[in-house]
Amino acid sequence: MRHRIFIAINLPENIKKKLADYQSKWPDLPARWTRKENLHITLEFLGDTTDEELLEVLKTTEETARKHEPFFINLKKIVYGPSASSGQAQNKIPRMVWAMGEKIKEFDITPHITLARLKTWEFKQMEPEERPEINEDIFPPAGGLSFEVNSIEVMESELKRGGPKYIILESCPLKN
Repeated sequence: MRHRIFIAINLPENIKKKLADYQSKWPDLPARWTRKENLHITLEFLGDTTDEELLEVLKTTEETARKHEPFFINLKKIVYGPSASSGQAQNKIPRMVWAMGEKIKEFDITPHITLARLKTWEFKQMEPEERPEINEDIFPPAGGLSFEVNSIEVMESELKRGGPKYIILESCPLKN
């Protein structure tokens, strides 16, 4: 059997709710908004894996998690993505709306959470001045949305008619 597998950091419910609240901020944006329960940070998308490969992924993820201390993620901005710094030319049409965070040294990544996938054709039909500006600082009390990461998850993506369904196959605690 084949599985669509990825390694992820799941978000606390209060963070998911605050991020989902941004959907109402841009009602005219032609986009498919990510369901609140699907908000996460992908560390690595592995794609189709066999049962045997999945066992190896589970083992490797557990070993990796045990080597890392818990850490904090601080989400700072809501922006269109991918950004020009991620290799996309500045004049290209964005494909998503992201919540961006500060770089995570432990994993050498700059986290982003896909809040929405733009309906590209409809977005292109809008006059540039009609497109909403999305470059917004996240301003809760401490200047960003912060949360502690205590585990990383091996997840499976099941493609369904109403959108993907994400299932946690194993939650791997970080070193205490």
